[in-house]
Amino acid sequence: MKASDIPNLLTIARMLLVPPIVWMLLQRQFELALVLFFIAGFSDGLDGFLAKKMGWQSRIGALLDPLADKLLLISCYLALAWLGLLPVWLVVLVLLRDLVIVIGATLYHFRIEKVEAAPTIVSKLNTLLQILLVLLVIATETISLQVSALIQAMVYAVAATTVWSGIDYVFIWGNRARSQGRSS
Repeated sequence: MKASDIPNLLTIARMLLVPPIVWMLLQRQFELALVLFFIAGFSDGLDGFLAKKMGWQSRIGALLDPLADKLLLISCYLALAWLGLLPVWLVVLVLLRDLVIVIGATLYHFRIEKVEAAPTIVSKLNTLLQILLVLLVIATETISLQVSALIQAMVYAVAATTVWSGIDYVFIWGNRARSQGRSS
């Protein structure tokens, strides 16, 4: 093992935190779930910082990092919906968007060329809002805040950016596919 492996090890550690976070949520141990979610979030920021600042970026890291993020977020969304703390329709919307992206990227990769993942600004905004919604819901359950209007607003903000980023990806990658088809 070498120092340049640290970002990937942090990403793997974040993936390993997903089952305990989900378990804590399902057991309504919101305080511990919140602490573990913060640790996962911190590790995400740290691995990205180290990869960029130290030049420790790798192809495997570029694939594992968004996979770890999706695994964490989707698992938390499913658990929170199971508990009735998030609407099922929002979870379905988030899952459908991710499914469209994965299917599109797979088709592009095998039919046109290797995909170089590059999240768009709206996708980054969507991920940020998804994270903030999870944090808000867990924090609300932890300290018994009465912020249902804020949670409702965040649900609709996540829904809007989910649809927007999904459409954005379809247009961007659809245009790339068409332009590659013309140049072949």
